Amino acid sequence: MEKNVSNIKRLSNPTSYFLSVVGFFILVGLAVGIVYGATAAVQYQWRWFKVPQYFMYKPTVTIYAEDDGEIKSITEKGGEVELLVEEGGETHTYMVPKGSLSLDEGDMLSPGDIIAEYKDGWKPGILLKGLWLTLKISFMSTIFGILLGIIGGVARVSDTPVLKWSAITYVEIVRGSPLLVQIMIFYFVLGTTINSILSMHGMPIIHPEWYGIMALSVFTGAYVVEIVRAGIEAIHPGQIEAARSQGLTYFQTMFHIILPQALKTILPPLAGQFINLIKDSSLLGMISVTELTKATREGITTSLQTFELWLLCAVLYLSMTFTLSMFVQYLERRTANK
Repeated sequence: MEKNVSNIKRLSNPTSYFLSVVGFFILVGLAVGIVYGATAAVQYQWRWFKVPQYFMYKPTVTIYAEDDGEIKSITEKGGEVELLVEEGGETHTYMVPKGSLSLDEGDMLSPGDIIAEYKDGWKPGILLKGLWLTLKISFMSTIFGILLGIIGGVARVSDTPVLKWSAITYVEIVRGSPLLVQIMIFYFVLGTTINSILSMHGMPIIHPEWYGIMALSVFTGAYVVEIVRAGIEAIHPGQIEAARSQGLTYFQTMFHIILPQALKTILPPLAGQFINLIKDSSLLGMISVTELTKATREGITTSLQTFELWLLCAVLYLSMTFTLSMFVQYLERRTANK
């Protein structure tokens, strides 16, 4: 016993701790060096300076002449310029920022000539849009998944056959098939049927994003059912009997007595499930939902910045999952103190 204690003390002394920290950063440096060495071997040119435009950018607005014409007048109004252009016998008015004109009053125009060119206001880039959509889908799927999981978990431990068997059937079917297959069924089978009915009645169709949320919610809910069931069964059965003896119904007992206590047990596995949900949302690109992964692929298609954008995509997913993990740890500490 003393030998074990002395070994632990030796490992936890300041010198060993410092060396361990140095060793960690050496390993990180080696990993980064290997990546850069590999890119140098294939002569890849890093272009990190182009990455910010995928988050925020100022689009270039170009006004072209549509027909033969003439610039009739140029009038300054504050920080803008009012431009009157006669094209094809009609007079068109353009309001453009001051300094965006390269023509003068009286200049003649031909079809395709540039009348004005300027930078518009800031717009969200494709990665920022994809990140927002991933967060939105993950949040909504988490809420619906929790609701399905709690209802299914309570039904799973019920003694009523219709509730218990329905919950078991739901869990086995969903957990027994791949998520990608379920997404395809929701979109191409269920979605096609529902949208066809809506179109026949002159109603707007449902966007693919919502079928993706349905698929993720149902898939996550099946795993939450088993997590909730395990948490409920960890509570002593005597508490259920005591609550029922006080006149509480089965569902009142579950939602007021059992589930609040089970929360402490089920929080860690729930966190893991919802972290998986954020990553699983990347599959929705298969049904034309431009979440973060699909947005990254589209950015690579237009810029050929393969390494930068995929690494950035991984960092963004890591930031989301790490933030969720820290939040759940905070909740665990709060519930442990109560």
